[in-house]
Amino acid sequence: MGFSLLAWSIKMISSEQLISAEDADFIFENKLVRIVALRNSSKIELAGISVGPFEEGNEYEVRLWIARELERAGIARLRRDIIDISRLYKIQWVERVQSVGQISSLPEDFYPRLRRLIADLRELSKNNPEKLKEYEYVRRLSQDIVNCRLKKIISLASIPGPKEHILKNLTIEEKELYEKLNKIINEWRSGII
Repeated sequence: MGFSLLAWSIKMISSEQLISAEDADFIFENKLVRIVALRNSSKIELAGISVGPFEEGNEYEVRLWIARELERAGIARLRRDIIDISRLYKIQWVERVQSVGQISSLPEDFYPRLRRLIADLRELSKNNPEKLKEYEYVRRLSQDIVNCRLKKIISLASIPGPKEHILKNLTIEEKELYEKLNKIINEWRSGII
């Protein structure tokens, strides 16, 4: 996909203000990330996009999907801002202790990164019993986080009045859910009263 089509897609997605998990994944995969070149490499053509040349030891900024391809080829290493188990546990703990009227902010691109963590652990767990335990634990933590936040979003959507100070802490996927629920609840409420 060329850059102009990518820019157009992102513009169309963001102009609608409602973003699905698939849209969030698309945006996440096309975000700029930092890589470190592991070896010298001449210019490379990937899906119609030219990247490089790369000089060993230097840092570069490329789209995430390109960084993964360069990593697979042994040309570069992706600098990761990972979500690990201890970070997930802290997020889950905060969500559980907060009242329904409070919702904390999550790390940027939380859900796309969480989906990738779960997928990676699922793959690793096929041949490693220790990773299976880790995978199951991460799944339980993730489900608890999602359930806690879902209850809060449903509650927020059903309460009339301004909530901007709370809504700013929602992820783009959660904002989509909130908007849809709010619309359904308001339509239902106006039909009842």
